[in-house]
Amino acid sequence: MRALALLLVLEACSGQQAAKDQAPQDLEKAAIERGLVRNPQDSDIAGLYSRDTDRICIVPSTIGYRIGAFVDYGDGITCSGTGTASRAGETLRIELGADKACGFDAKFDGEKITLPGALPEGCTKLCNRRASYAGLEVSRLSESVAEAAAMRDTSGKRLCAD
Repeated sequence: MRALALLLVLEACSGQQAAKDQAPQDLEKAAIERGLVRNPQDSDIAGLYSRDTDRICIVPSTIGYRIGAFVDYGDGITCSGTGTASRAGETLRIELGADKACGFDAKFDGEKITLPGALPEGCTKLCNRRASYAGLEVSRLSESVAEAAAMRDTSGKRLCAD
């Protein structure tokens, strides 16, 4: 009986050591594996994104994705632009404007799009007065391509339409 008790104690100790030797698991990876968080690598970027009155629409097209971005600070202080987007992992390459002078890389985590704090000078042509796209962060509002294609700016222009 004593031998059995000693054997159980030794096995319990060795099990604890094995658990200590394992590398800690990345919390984000664990959440993705359990389905609590969407895997950014599996997420299609198409849809409608929003924060307050700021919006980004993304729809599939023959050249990848069409994108429209609209920022509204009120009192006519806005930015409105259309262009193209492509994805490489968690990076979105966005090019806005007819001349694509507003080109930059943004971050996509599966639910949010975050634009950098410093943007090319060409982006100022898409904005009036003090408005800017710099630092814009929007969250997914809808995965519906139809809703994204219907998004309009304050002048009524559909930013992601054909």
